[in-house]
Amino acid sequence: MGTLIQLVVDGLAMGSVYGAIALAIVLVNQSTGMINFAQGGMAVLSAYLAFTFLGLGLPLIVAILLSVAASFLIGALIERFLMRRFMGGAEDTQVVVTVGLLTLLTGICGWLWSYNNLQFPSLFPSSAFTFLGAAISWRSFGTFLVIAGIMVLLQLLFRQTKLGLALRAVADNRQSASFAGLPVGRLLMVGWGLAAALGAVAGALVAPRLSLTPGMLDTTLVYALAAVILGGITSPVGVVVAAWLIGVLENLAAVYVPIIGHDLKIAVPFILLFVVLLLRPQGLFGRKTVVRV
Repeated sequence: MGTLIQLVVDGLAMGSVYGAIALAIVLVNQSTGMINFAQGGMAVLSAYLAFTFLGLGLPLIVAILLSVAASFLIGALIERFLMRRFMGGAEDTQVVVTVGLLTLLTGICGWLWSYNNLQFPSLFPSSAFTFLGAAISWRSFGTFLVIAGIMVLLQLLFRQTKLGLALRAVADNRQSASFAGLPVGRLLMVGWGLAAALGAVAGALVAPRLSLTPGMLDTTLVYALAAVILGGITSPVGVVVAAWLIGVLENLAAVYVPIIGHDLKIAVPFILLFVVLLLRPQGLFGRKTVVRV
């Protein structure tokens, strides 16, 4: 029983890492209507900015807050001077642009800070406590609580605030939102800025666990995209629950399913994804899209 609980706890901790990036992807989609494949690269850049602020002698929390503010500005500028040039074009073109942006950001991070592993300090103590026979690190527990809190805040943002409703209106139909008097351009900048700021938080949470490198979130981004599709891209709660589910199931399969083991556990989320899409194409928590013809 102790082993089972430990596997579940470790899975929830790793799933929180996936959920951090998945939430940023959902935020961009709910604000702009597109998928941002560069979200991982933006989070890495934010982590390097925080690392640079730390090098100036600033406290960790101050360095992270400054990186969040800087990331908001960078995200807004990327939307204004890059993504807006492709507004109104084919969606495939926008997706390709974000993939290119991911490559560019990774290269910039490697050029400025090198490709060596850097140690990023954690907001939480490295010690652990015992619960039902399982050792739970304060770092994993803190990450879990932060992601759960952000999940709730995003759900409230999109469902209960005027800003969230305006962002969703722009994502659904920019032309209609413009006719209704909404400042579409500024709202798109805010959407990208908020997603970049959330990516900064994700980067600060992930970097101590994975070590800071330009490609530290490459694999995590794949898992995050799986969580987005599995949970439903319209639901912040859904993608986080899906990320936790992926983390737990891959841990359990690695230990209790001999044919999978640790070498093939990466296939678990995609098997789960295949089954869910067959039964519920909109995802576990997503809503069906109705198109009027």
